[in-house]
Amino acid sequence: MHELAITVIGPDRTGIVADVAEALAGVGANLTDSTMTRLRGHFTMTLICNGPSLAEAEAALAPLADVVSEVRSVAPEADKKDSGDPYVVSVHGADRLGIVSAVTRVVAAGGGNITDLSTRLTGTLYVLIAEVDLPVGAADELAEQLAVAAAELGVEVTLRRAESEML
Repeated sequence: MHELAITVIGPDRTGIVADVAEALAGVGANLTDSTMTRLRGHFTMTLICNGPSLAEAEAALAPLADVVSEVRSVAPEADKKDSGDPYVVSVHGADRLGIVSAVTRVVAAGGGNITDLSTRLTGTLYVLIAEVDLPVGAADELAEQLAVAAAELGVEVTLRRAESEML
């Protein structure tokens, strides 16, 4: 059985998710993990599936003329145990260059692994929400380092333990 990573982007429209899912199901692709969202009028998907060959998945998506897709083979994930504690980093403030770079560098320097991140620009307000796994006992030090970065960026940053039902 093949495991594939598939990225798809196209203009947002009614039925785009159904069209992609139907095309992949038609060649026996079982979607095991996915994230899908609309970004400034474009719909984007990142999918992990198993079943068909790379060529079969590419052929299934080819008739969808309004989307661009890439299919690549990936190795199945080993039985990886999540290490660390789940936290959420939130950033709110005026839009400016370097927010994502600075915040994610601080998280990485503190040993944090970002497992999900999204950003939105609404008018002049920039919002970043990241789910992170932190080494046990690292949260207090990371919160201090994030406060320093927030002051330099002129934004507000919060770090809080993730609620189990959120993840």
